[in-house]
Amino acid sequence: MADAESLIATLTGMADPAQREKYRRYFPPDPDAPFIGVRMGSVFALAKTAIDLPLAEIERLLAEPTHEVRALACSIMGKSAAHRKTSEERRAGLYELYLRRHDRIDQWDLVDLAARDAVGEHLVDRDRGVLGELAASPFWPERRTALVATFAFLKQGDLDDAYDLADRLAGDSEPFVQKAIGWVLRAAGDHDRERLTRFIERRARDLSRVALRAAIEHHDPHERARLLAIR
Repeated sequence: MADAESLIATLTGMADPAQREKYRRYFPPDPDAPFIGVRMGSVFALAKTAIDLPLAEIERLLAEPTHEVRALACSIMGKSAAHRKTSEERRAGLYELYLRRHDRIDQWDLVDLAARDAVGEHLVDRDRGVLGELAASPFWPERRTALVATFAFLKQGDLDDAYDLADRLAGDSEPFVQKAIGWVLRAAGDHDRERLTRFIERRARDLSRVALRAAIEHHDPHERARLLAIR
């Protein structure tokens, strides 16, 4: 069975300086979280081979500074939580690990790799009060997690938490939170366009233009123009 050390060695062997340069276009420079230059497609493929990796080994991956190594950890968590043969005990462990080590899940892509399946799916039939706690966090990745987790509920047509969190965070100053609000609202609107329209009419002035445009992307052009004019 693979362990953290062997997986890190595999990723290191895939490192490409040219790919590392490309990542600088999408992520701000961070000397404490370097890229080594591994394509995310390769990271995800490696994650598929390690979905049964013990939780302690996943945590070792999360402890690494290298971004691709932590992306591997998050991809393993998301894929493992979503796998139909994963036990409820392991899903609970993945959920707890994600929240306990959220300090290491500190970029938008890391959140997006695991929040829906490791957090949201775990909460589908449970108390969701933790999402309110995350939404109130000063650490913006936790606020993004709260939003992204609701995609698990939206799949089932359960819209209330998505709207509640979007309402709480509508005025958030962090662009990565605003982008998540837009995506969540758009998905909610695919289930109930009228409810989304009412929300936008009420909160458009508080949303960033990026979030607003994303939220109403599936409206017809005339309605989009009307809603954009509210802001």
